Amino acid sequence: MTLSAARRTPGPVGISIFSDDAVLSWRDMVVLMLTISDNHTTDALLRRVGVDALNATATRLGLTGTVVESDLPTMLDSIGEDLGRTSWKDSLGWAAGASAEEMAHADERLLASRALDPSQGTRTTPRDMVDLLRLIWTDQPGPAAACERVRAVMARQLTRHRIASGFRLPVRVATKSGSLVGVLRNEIGVISCPDGRRYAAAVFTRSWPGSDDTAISRAIGAVTAQAVTALQDMGA
Repeated sequence: MTLSAARRTPGPVGISIFSDDAVLSWRDMVVLMLTISDNHTTDALLRRVGVDALNATATRLGLTGTVVESDLPTMLDSIGEDLGRTSWKDSLGWAAGASAEEMAHADERLLASRALDPSQGTRTTPRDMVDLLRLIWTDQPGPAAACERVRAVMARQLTRHRIASGFRLPVRVATKSGSLVGVLRNEIGVISCPDGRRYAAAVFTRSWPGSDDTAISRAIGAVTAQAVTALQDMGA
């Protein structure tokens, strides 16, 4: 598939920051989506599958708290609108010249935006994500080969400073991160221990814009390690 530079989904990494058209297979788009949270390939895959089909799958799997409301450009533009601008791009241009007082007011409006409201924006719950991981790790949502591929690609995620920071080899960790506008920093993953035991984890955080990203990410790893240790001590 050719991913056109003319309709590029905004994002900090991957295809989103390319200047030219990119040609990739659907399979390789999945790799970029899962390993570096590439926004543009995520949107291409979402269009290919369809929002309705994705939500129907979540319902079929019993993930009742999980709803995808839109693609990423629609979500980002809604944030720009809630900040009083015409679009996400317009809000970025405005922010480049805004005063500290104006930015502080924008931060307050950002926290009240539709995209960050669990009753309106794309949403899920830690329980749903743990259930999803359990299903993928036991080959239940689809063909075994497809589940195995998801597991293998998740094990190669570039981000290692959240859940993975709480563990050392020979423990293996397969994860997927998710962040949004410096407010949400989430990660889900499966921790596989040498004795064969596996633990699914989902840690969701919400902070004021501009908070210490390093400290929050480290805390995600620490709390996951504490939870796994507690379960092991209980014999789970």
